[in-house]
Amino acid sequence: MAVAAIKGWHTYQMDVSNAFLHGDLYEKVYMHFPPGYTSPGCVISPETASVRGSGKVCKLVKSLYGLKQDPRQWFAKLSSTLVSFGFTQSKADYSLFTKQVQDKFTAILVYVDDMVIAGNDTQKILKLKQQLSSQFHMKDLGESRYFLGLEIVRTVQGLFVCQKKYVQDLIHDFDLMHSTPVKLPLDTQLKLDANTGIILSEPDKYRRLVGKLLYLTLTWPNVSYPVQLLSQFLQNPTTEHMKAALHVVRYLKGSPGQGILMANSSAAQLTAFCDFDWASCPDTRRSTTGYCILLGNSPVSWKTKKQSVVSRSSAEAEYRSMVVNVVRLHGCSVC
Repeated sequence: MAVAAIKGWHTYQMDVSNAFLHGDLYEKVYMHFPPGYTSPGCVISPETASVRGSGKVCKLVKSLYGLKQDPRQWFAKLSSTLVSFGFTQSKADYSLFTKQVQDKFTAILVYVDDMVIAGNDTQKILKLKQQLSSQFHMKDLGESRYFLGLEIVRTVQGLFVCQKKYVQDLIHDFDLMHSTPVKLPLDTQLKLDANTGIILSEPDKYRRLVGKLLYLTLTWPNVSYPVQLLSQFLQNPTTEHMKAALHVVRYLKGSPGQGILMANSSAAQLTAFCDFDWASCPDTRRSTTGYCILLGNSPVSWKTKKQSVVSRSSAEAEYRSMVVNVVRLHGCSVC
């Protein structure tokens, strides 16, 4: 999205209907007859009604929902089809396919049965849509507006990406519609550890909430640290951990439409920033690393993570933070 905004590319979205049914099977797979179905010449008596098909089975010719190999076979079929169209599969991200003919560039990003198509030539994109529709049962969803929970709006400044509906659903699911919003995602005086509070009798609610917050960090970089902190207590969450998690939701309620802007008025140049918090974990004394990578003026990657070992000095913690950032920056440049 950041590259599309800078380059002024058109972005479109397509969806594959019954994607897993398009996969080809290379193994012999058999299945029982579905309940109520009999093959020609096969009569089921009341005494043998519990034996589906009286011992007969079906041999599958194509992939069918419920098989373990469904996702692999579908992606193999899609990949080979796109390669036959002249696309090249990225080695840094296997779900990314690109094609360049002279100055005409087209890119496809695939997530199971959802596709985002971007490029600088609408005629090439239209031809690609026709080619895909000739091979698969496709739905043309037009310009990208809602993709995997991300709301995409094209403005004069670029592409604005947010998760407003996702936030509103989250507030409703945890019954915080009438709660008072807060200004900070985490109380600055709060120090959470594994023994704070009383163990929850139903920890699944806490785990479900943290899982939803993890997906929300796609467009909310400022909640990466509290979500990373809360994720450390999934095994035995307590009342204090749940209180802190609900505090994050109340912070989101203050501006549910907040998101990130992929600016179109910046150069395609990577810039990285990193920071650390030395020995911040009260349980393990490990330091916490945080980084943010910008493409021009657009944030494209950010993360908060506890370091894998204990740093014996703040200088060592800072070097480890920089190393993680450099590795991540190199990965972005490869993509």
